[in-house]
Amino acid sequence: MDLTLTEDQQLIQAAARDFLLKECPPAHVRAMEKDEKGYAPEHWKRMAELGWMGLPFSEEYGGVGSGFLELCVLLEEHGRCRLPGPFFSTVVLCGLPIARFGSDAQKSEYLPAIAAGERIMSYAEAEVGAGWEASAVELSAKVEHDDFVLDGTKLFVPYATAADVLLVVARTSGTGERGITLFLVDARSPGIACEPLETIGKDHQYEVRFNGVRIPKRCVLGEADQGWPMVDAIHQWGAAAKCAEMVGGAQRVLEMTLEYATQRTQFGKPIGSFQAVQHHCANMAVDVLGARFIAYEAIWRLGERLDAAAEVSMAKAWVSEAYQHVCSLSHQIHGAIGFTKEHDLQLYSRHAKSAELSFGDGDHHRERLAQLLGL
Repeated sequence: MDLTLTEDQQLIQAAARDFLLKECPPAHVRAMEKDEKGYAPEHWKRMAELGWMGLPFSEEYGGVGSGFLELCVLLEEHGRCRLPGPFFSTVVLCGLPIARFGSDAQKSEYLPAIAAGERIMSYAEAEVGAGWEASAVELSAKVEHDDFVLDGTKLFVPYATAADVLLVVARTSGTGERGITLFLVDARSPGIACEPLETIGKDHQYEVRFNGVRIPKRCVLGEADQGWPMVDAIHQWGAAAKCAEMVGGAQRVLEMTLEYATQRTQFGKPIGSFQAVQHHCANMAVDVLGARFIAYEAIWRLGERLDAAAEVSMAKAWVSEAYQHVCSLSHQIHGAIGFTKEHDLQLYSRHAKSAELSFGDGDHHRERLAQLLGL
């Protein structure tokens, strides 16, 4: 079984690593955590020029014409350096659904603008119940004349104040999966208010309130009341892509730890010569390699448009916990210094926890997998 990246994929990986090593050092990540925007517009423009925003979209819409696998190779590099910004929400959570489910008019309007770096988008689904089932969606969208009117609140909307457009999951009827509709909403529409949320990842997430927000019917993505299959697809793309990010982060933590274990001395010798430290590092390496294999199995299946529900749930459950285990072992090896804000390790351990909760934690995905197994 050959899991080697193709030449084109290796070029994407190498170019991304080279750019991010120069433009996204840990000092930049720390600065963006405190920055009002949370990302550097000059970096955003440069990434668009490199073709990153258009990577998974067809050339017809200004994209590169690569696939989901190539996008995840890029996202793994993002995870290595903890790249801040709205790339994930714009390209993965909003761009991919538009490319797959949007009308020709919607594709023509949004995809070239995303690929050119001219439009930032964010995905709004989570609510107070914090569930990932259709029953958790309560924000209402009621028909009034030729419009829908949105009322309710969304939580953990990434980079909402930077977004030009919000992809909003709303309830137009019923109580279950039927009755869910997705809307492309101008983020500057009257009646929208944003409030920043303090999160462990310091990743610029917001509470977004909709108070009588009027949306033309042409802004429905797909068909009204038939949106849940699209939401499920977004969950799978989001979970698998987040796994790629986490694999990159875990790989970087392993590298940092190996470097520290060879340089830090105790009792006159490097701590890496002690068996306990060696075993910790070996366990970290096992976690990273296992996480990469299980993540890319799910990513490949999604890229080939095969049924990947079970593989995505297995990957998200495994990788979420593997990443945290890698960070935990690294903290044990680093000792107290790894917990200080001046050290880079805490950037990754905080990211590991926030990534675990994105698109369902391990328990959520184990329950989904049990259902898929017929239990």
